[in-house]
Amino acid sequence: MNREELKTMIGGCIVTLPTPMDDDFNIDLARTTEMTKWWVEKGLGTGTSPLKTSAAMGEGPDMSDDEWPHLLRTVVRAATPDTKVICALKTKNTLHTIADAKRAQDLGAIGLQIDIPFMHHANQDDIVRFFTDISDAIDIGIMIYNTHWFSSDPAVEAMRAETMLRLKDAGQVVAVKWSAPEGTDIDFDDMTKFSDVFNVIDNSGQPVRNHKNGGRGYISPWIAAYPAHDLKVWDLLEAGKYDEAQAEKDRVGSIMGPWAAKTGAKSGGYRQVKGIMAAMDNPVGPPRPPTLPCSEDEIAEARVVVQELGWTI
Repeated sequence: MNREELKTMIGGCIVTLPTPMDDDFNIDLARTTEMTKWWVEKGLGTGTSPLKTSAAMGEGPDMSDDEWPHLLRTVVRAATPDTKVICALKTKNTLHTIADAKRAQDLGAIGLQIDIPFMHHANQDDIVRFFTDISDAIDIGIMIYNTHWFSSDPAVEAMRAETMLRLKDAGQVVAVKWSAPEGTDIDFDDMTKFSDVFNVIDNSGQPVRNHKNGGRGYISPWIAAYPAHDLKVWDLLEAGKYDEAQAEKDRVGSIMGPWAAKTGAKSGGYRQVKGIMAAMDNPVGPPRPPTLPCSEDEIAEARVVVQELGWTI
């Protein structure tokens, strides 16, 4: 598949799937099958809501090299044949990443989320070589995860607009999760320099600004819990109803924000989405340690939140 074909599959409100776990913190593949079918029934898995496995919010960095392929295979098999599934890969060296990319491709992924190689303290030339070499080795899409916050020096290591343009000939590079690091000369609006070439996916909580700049998607922590909200926001963005889209985002943030901040202060990781799903009687088990699962009191508070939001399954 070429870039233009893949751009129709990797965009919109990207769905980071929480990974179901049993009480012993093993991946619950049976529950994964059930949830995948539920997500697809709720309208997810299209080119504007692809399902993404093994990402950070899905506890991908906590999975072994034996686990994430089983998870990906289960999601692909449980979904319908036309469901779009992306696999997130942990940061590794180029050769290991290519091996993982080929494995994910063979298991049915149509795209990959790949971090910038921050563990290597890569400069811009290193970044270009890294993604070009991976692109040359596969036939599916690459969404670059601009994880500049892990860099020792974001001013040197964060993805720049000029670097994205240098990847124009890396045909499998389709999209980039975009945000601008503070304290550098990189500006969020630099994305306008390349948004006509790549799908720019907002990763900074600014979906309206991103869309106005030609962006083609955004990341939401709640779409896996209540798909209807973000599908509505995306439709509003596509219709150019920016004030309505921002108002809906702000409404959810004002209601969800205090609970999310409180639970996030108690334990790190990505416990909130699993707590919200438990509150909606659609549980997917606990997160892996050291992150704590939401307590019964936190889940009870979450039930009040989702009721106020009007979210039901």
